[in-house]
Order: sequence, then structure tokens, then C-alpha cells
Amino acid sequence: MRNLERRYRHLLRAYPADYRQVRGAEIVGTYLDMAGPDRRWPSILDVADVLAGGVRERLRAVGAADLIPGVRLAAVLSFITATGLAGFWAAAEVVTASGKWGSPTFGPFATTGIVVWAGWLLAAVVHVLAPAPWGRGAIGLALLLTGAVVPVAALFELPRPYLFILLPQATLGLLALAIPTHMMRRHRLIPLAIAPAAALIAVGGLTGKSAWFYRFSYGAAILPETGAVLLLTAMLAAAVLSLRSDVRGLWALLVLLTPVGLLALYPLAENIAPVVGAGYADFRVATGTAAAIFILGGMTLAAAIAIRTRSSATAITPAVAVHERCPTCGK
Repeated sequence: MRNLERRYRHLLRAYPADYRQVRGAEIVGTYLDMAGPDRRWPSILDVADVLAGGVRERLRAVGAADLIPGVRLAAVLSFITATGLAGFWAAAEVVTASGKWGSPTFGPFATTGIVVWAGWLLAAVVHVLAPAPWGRGAIGLALLLTGAVVPVAALFELPRPYLFILLPQATLGLLALAIPTHMMRRHRLIPLAIAPAAALIAVGGLTGKSAWFYRFSYGAAILPETGAVLLLTAMLAAAVLSLRSDVRGLWALLVLLTPVGLLALYPLAENIAPVVGAGYADFRVATGTAAAIFILGGMTLAAAIAIRTRSSATAITPAVAVHERCPTCGK
């Protein structure tokens, strides 16, 4: 067995065992046919595709398949939010590039974050102009830049956005990877249209301010407000879709609770700090708060899936007919 085939078979463990027995050979054969003759490892897109397919089949197996369209709706809202924030922060990088109060800068820009925000804006452009796989690849590149800016900035002693800005951006981007493959062009344009509007808000609020003010004070204020808008949008979508007996909005709301919480990470950590005996929201407090947000969000979603699974199992369980005695013969 070739190494590439063996690695694809390892990836197939993401699928339920019964599904692998029936279609495993077919799936592996398809990926091998598409792979180049010299490839030794599955591509990143193939890995993401296999893992996403495995999650879908496992949800179907437990009767929670209606979570999938909810995740796709959450992905659309996440990508719109991530692109809007990128437009805001990119403009902030330009209009707050002065070195007031001794704040360091990255050339003509406030921080190395300009590379990150440019990556997200590029992803929005690719999402409009290119096929879906290219769009997901561009989102993956933006995610890579979001994570890489932290060690690179530390290595070269360059200024970067704070982690309470980067973490929700990365979480929104991870959800955006589930964006639907087929979308109408006018719907694809929404994220790209939101970015200039957000940039204008940044220009109006940050022109003449210091880079420190952008990185900290304004960031601590704009992110919770963005989270509130995202939460209200998800709640409105859930209410409207529920009127049509469509549960996509409810699932999307549950999925979005984690990024909404992370968008409010700094004020939450500030309020938690005195409770745990800290003077301010230091790295330990912020990390613990972020972990709690992830855990609570995951537990809420897991509980909803368990309830949905139990209700599905009850719905498909055949009723047992009760045999009554005949009043005439007694049998």
C-alpha cells in the first residue's frame, strides 16, 4: 500500500465505522485519482474536506444532521464579521501610524497587524471572484497569517495587535471555513461591501489618535460592540427562520455563542480579575477567561446536540402495539 493511500485511510477515521466499510475504498480512490503522481501527503484542502465530511456523517448518524445548515449560516455571519473587522483594523493601521506617546510602529503602519488584515480583505475578494475551494484556501491563508503574526512579532520585536483582538478574529475565521459552496454573487459581495463601511468608521473615530489607542483602548470598546451586533443578528435570524419551522437559525445562534463571547473577552476578563484576586486582566486571567468561553460554548452546543439526538431517536422508535383481549373469545 502506498504511503499516500495509507495516510488517506488514516484520515477516514473521521467517518463512522459503518460508513467507512461501505464507502471507504471509494472515497480513498477518488482522492488518489485527483492527487498528483509525486504527492506523498494529503493536501491541506483534502484534509479539511475529509474532516468536514466525517463530521457531517457523524452528525447524520446521531440524528443531528440539521446542525450542518446551521453551521453554514453561522459561517456566513462569521465571515461577514471577520471581514468587517479587517476593514476597520486595516484603516486603523493607517490613520494611527504616528508615534505619539512613544508607541512603536511598523514602518508607515501602526503594527504588523496590517499583514493580517490585508490577508482577510484578500480572502473577501477571492470569495467573490474565485471558485469556492480558492475562497476557502484564502481564508486558510488569512488564518495562517493571524496565527503567525504572534511569533514573528515576538522574534523581531515588532508591535502587533493584542491577543484579545487576534483570538476572536481567528475563531471567526475557523467558522468561516464552513461557508457554503454555492452562494449567489450578490450574497458573496456582502462581506466585501461591509469592509469599506467599517473602514470609514475607523477613519472617523481614530484619525489623529496614537497607535496605542488603536491597539488597546479602542479595540477593547469596538469588539464587544461588534459581538453584540453579531448576537442580535443571529437572534433575529433564528426568530425569522423559526417562523418557517426552520431550525438553522437556532443552531447558528448556538454555534456563534463562542465567538460572541471571545469578542467580549477583554471586558469579561476585567470583571473576572477582582474575583480571582488579580489586580487587572493579565495574561493568566485572560487565558482562563478564554478557556472558560470555549468550554461553556462547547458544552452548550454539545447539550443541544444530545437533546436533538434523543428527540430524533424517540421520533423514529416504532410504537409497540398493545394487544388487547377480544371481548368475545378472550384471546
